[in-house]
Amino acid sequence: MNFGICLQSVVPVRVDHSHMSEMLTQVLFGELYRIIESEEHWIRIQLAYDNYEGWIHQKQSFSLDEEEFLRLIHVDTSVSIDLVQLLSNETRSSITPILLGSSLPGITDEKFSIAKQTFIFEGLKSNPLNFDTPGPTQNRQNAKQTLIDDALLYFNAPYLWGGRTPFGIDCSGLTQMVYKLKKIKLLRDVVQQAKQGEPINFIAESEPGDLAFFDDEEGNITHVGLLINKEQILHASGHVRIDKIDHEGIFNEEEKRYTYKLRMIKRII
Repeated sequence: MNFGICLQSVVPVRVDHSHMSEMLTQVLFGELYRIIESEEHWIRIQLAYDNYEGWIHQKQSFSLDEEEFLRLIHVDTSVSIDLVQLLSNETRSSITPILLGSSLPGITDEKFSIAKQTFIFEGLKSNPLNFDTPGPTQNRQNAKQTLIDDALLYFNAPYLWGGRTPFGIDCSGLTQMVYKLKKIKLLRDVVQQAKQGEPINFIAESEPGDLAFFDDEEGNITHVGLLINKEQILHASGHVRIDKIDHEGIFNEEEKRYTYKLRMIKRII
């Protein structure tokens, strides 16, 4: 099996090997993948982060040998928390803009290496959630508030099917990326995410950062959002927005109606 890594700002992952094919998801700088097969100028990949599969153009791929892939997948990986930050490639004397949520594998003292190339990152890196300091109840609240603060960096991002960046994101991409900023892995699809975490019986028992899932008339789970508190939810619908939520679902004040019917609430942390 062959391996690769994204060394561009963002690369579309498509259903089929064509630029006209539907975009399934995106791979951001520093994210690793396995190469499953190739077709003409395209390669089918499996993302190491969430095992999602799709096609990217070969020109947007950077190959790794197995030893380097395994090294990178096991090093401590920080995440960029700047909306956009310039990343310097010291080896090639070049600069690449990278986006919120990009991976920085093995970064130490603003430097990290990938396949004998040295990169310099002087931006902000997100910290994982910390529940370990004294005062467990208050500390838990404070830690969850940092997750909400990070989530609000995506506020007003336009909706984009398959998107995972502040310049275009879908509902499950939003929840996945918010948790990635805290080094907590969520799967990619809304149906997959609904199988993670622990169920919460009532919205009155919810906490900031819990995920709320919504279904359609046929009972299929089609939407997910991040609870800010017991009465508000952050979700991607047209754009990333904040709406009211109760036991029935999401109430859109502009339309004066419920736009999503609540199915379940899950606690990830």
